[in-house]
Amino acid sequence: MKVARAHPLWLAYILHRLSGIGLALFLPLHFWVLSLALTDAARLDAFLTLTELPFVKLAEFGLVFLLAVHMFGGLRLLALEWLPWTAPQKTWAAAAVAVSLFISGTFFLQAI
Repeated sequence: MKVARAHPLWLAYILHRLSGIGLALFLPLHFWVLSLALTDAARLDAFLTLTELPFVKLAEFGLVFLLAVHMFGGLRLLALEWLPWTAPQKTWAAAAVAVSLFISGTFFLQAI
């Protein structure tokens, strides 16, 4: 069983699960901030000033990375279900992580 857990697709599976959990944990905060736009504009403005902090920009990078990883992980799962299995799919999984990192890195560089 240890060999299977060292397999790149096992790691892709874990990354997909963890990114989904991270996004699920983020959603309540996101909805709360959106509700401030409807209920208390002054508190929303005060909260939005926090978005200029470097730590928040780094967290935004992480969020975009999680979103991209989760999206490409979902596409990988769809490919596993609908396409015949081939050995190069490990390469595609690694490429999906690399593209996710590129997308989130581009977002981060534009944010700072």
